[in-house]
Amino acid sequence: MEKPVAYVRLTRPLNCVMMGVAVIIGSVLAASKNLSGVWLKLVLGFLTGFLLTAASMVINDYWDREIDAVNEPKRPIPSGAVKPRGALAFAFFLTVAGFLAAFFTNFWCSLTAIIAMLISVAYTAMWKRSGLPGNFLVSACVATPFIYGSLAAANRVEPNVLIFASIVFFSVTGREIAKGIVDVQGDRLRNVRTMSVRYGEKTAAIFAAFFFLFAVALSPVPWLMGLVSVWFIPFVVITDSGLVVCSFMLLKNYSRENARKVKNSVLFFFIFGLLAFVAGAY
Repeated sequence: MEKPVAYVRLTRPLNCVMMGVAVIIGSVLAASKNLSGVWLKLVLGFLTGFLLTAASMVINDYWDREIDAVNEPKRPIPSGAVKPRGALAFAFFLTVAGFLAAFFTNFWCSLTAIIAMLISVAYTAMWKRSGLPGNFLVSACVATPFIYGSLAAANRVEPNVLIFASIVFFSVTGREIAKGIVDVQGDRLRNVRTMSVRYGEKTAAIFAAFFFLFAVALSPVPWLMGLVSVWFIPFVVITDSGLVVCSFMLLKNYSRENARKVKNSVLFFFIFGLLAFVAGAY
């Protein structure tokens, strides 16, 4: 028997909230001095990020239902709490609602929402097992909400938001590659062509460190261009120091256990990177 609460579980609410908040942060970075005039767009932006992320989560579970029946039998679809057709209908409803929220924001937000959803579906249906190309698609999905927020608040992508989105893109790519080291055994059995599976954990660690350090190299650009205030510096120093340490930790020891520590630590330093740009906007 289907259970309404199982539909909520399908969406991974915390992930949805995080994407909605990412849109708001993009708006704050783009229009920090005039937020009072864009409050409605902030609400619509949050709803778009929340609803489309929820739709993506449901589609992912629908697509992986046969694999989950073996690996995660307690998830809503394989457990029978949600029927596959019901999940598809729910995903359709969430997608339409998300697109409507984007439509009532502006044209560029509508276009961005459609592109982001296409990327998410393409990843789930075709590129999930591709390795590095799939990592890039995941990174694009994580970086897009910030760009969306800028488009919602300012009708354009502000330079500081573009730089921040780029840093997010490269950092997330590094983390996804490190995650591949953690999951290498299972990925090898499922023919997921991650860097670790194709070229070995050492090579994957080198690539992950490269993307982390490239993100660090981009971080001084907003300050040098005069796009942020002095308050940007203390937070970004913590972020950069953390990513550099994580890079060397991974290069020195690319075991599964250490890669897991690096993967989790990077999330912590992402928070300081986000605070750096928010603080630098004032």
